[in-house]
Amino acid sequence: MEPATPDDSITEGGLVRPMFRLAWPIVVIQLLQVTYNIADTFWLGRLSADAVGAISLAFPLIFLLISIAGGFTTAGSILVAQYTGADSEGSAGKVAGQILMFVTILAVLLSAIGYVATEPMLAVLPSQGQTTAQIIPLAADYMEVFFLGLPFLFGFFVFSALMRGYGNTRTPMRVMVVSVALNVVLDPALIFGWGPFPAMGIEGAALATIFSRGVASLLGFYILFVARAGPDVRLEYLLPDVGYIWDIVRIGVPSTLEQSMSALAMITLTAMVVQFAPPVVSAYGLGNRLASLVFLPAMGLGRATNTMVGQNLGAKKTDRAERAVWLAAKAGAAVMFVVAVVAALVPEPIVSVFMATGTDAAAQTVAYGSEYLRIRSVEFTFMAVLQVMLGAYRGAGNTKTAMAFSVLALWIGRVPTVYYLAFVADWGPTGIWVGMALGNVVGAIVAALWFTRGTWKETVIGEGDDEETPPESPTPDAAGADGE
Repeated sequence: MEPATPDDSITEGGLVRPMFRLAWPIVVIQLLQVTYNIADTFWLGRLSADAVGAISLAFPLIFLLISIAGGFTTAGSILVAQYTGADSEGSAGKVAGQILMFVTILAVLLSAIGYVATEPMLAVLPSQGQTTAQIIPLAADYMEVFFLGLPFLFGFFVFSALMRGYGNTRTPMRVMVVSVALNVVLDPALIFGWGPFPAMGIEGAALATIFSRGVASLLGFYILFVARAGPDVRLEYLLPDVGYIWDIVRIGVPSTLEQSMSALAMITLTAMVVQFAPPVVSAYGLGNRLASLVFLPAMGLGRATNTMVGQNLGAKKTDRAERAVWLAAKAGAAVMFVVAVVAALVPEPIVSVFMATGTDAAAQTVAYGSEYLRIRSVEFTFMAVLQVMLGAYRGAGNTKTAMAFSVLALWIGRVPTVYYLAFVADWGPTGIWVGMALGNVVGAIVAALWFTRGTWKETVIGEGDDEETPPESPTPDAAGADGE
């Protein structure tokens, strides 16, 4: 690895500085993203254990609909990164405009579908008697409010993805700080009825999140169209262009399928979990939220790798792209190992912070949640490697391979293992926690071995693509080279 110099950039000089400059704001963004969920869990945990269980049921169903449009924001980040690396600024702006148009339409449609389908989706879950009576109605209340505000979420998602592909991760971070600050203030006010606000319970948590996300979306649009701090997006770029839309669909569909398969895996796991008593359901939801917090460094490095690989492949610097991937994998593994040691040694104090009602149900939730965190700490180092490898494949536009390894980790490594250990081997809740950990271990090992083949080193943009000549036909991507 070459030494750092003042001129280090994504495509020139040393690798450490540009990787760090990209990664740390992404980690902060992800931290702030999780803060939305943690704030909900923290305050709802003071309302009731059932409310915590309700959002653990609601999240995978919400994520299923979000994932349908979320894959296309990934496509936008990939294309903007490669066009930026190739110094095709006009094309980067045009892709950004097309993504904004495309995802906005999808978000409105998904908002209507989600609101109408809330009760049917919850009815599919084969829940245990107490869970059906106590938790399902609360989950329905939360989901209906959340789905009505779904378009407000996607505005920020698109803005953040486009800026990340462009190489600017600090601006979305600053916008996120404003949004989270609003949410932290509004959450308890709307849940418990502080000041002029009525007590809305779990619906207040959903409304606080939606309003805060809406503010972030408006700020993002201002930055793109008025301040022009990212890709050169113009209003005329919002008009549909078949060539760019084809590239977005071609790259975005595998990412959408990947995220949808992840959501379906979460729903399948939730359907297994709800067959246990409410404290197990609550511990599962709480543990997942803590895990999402723990995984922040891995997620940040994975997304930074996406941009590093995309821009360097766009600039035809494949060796530099590969060095960046291995640097990120080693750094992520080292950081996550330290986090794993802490989680394994002192899980109970960490879990106890979020359950403070003093009831027997809360005590049981803490006990199950502590076991969950201790067992899952085994996978933390592997999680970092897997996220970096997936980021590398996505950065190359090889979204089919990223999808394949995600499916492997979830549907081969995790879901059947959870079922076998929890129900066939009769390990109960412990079987759920062990099965959850195994998926990322298997996925990381296979993804890293596949990466060494080197067949991912191709771009998805054509030669000479620019503002005046958008791509009119698909170009072969790395997935084709892999024979998928």
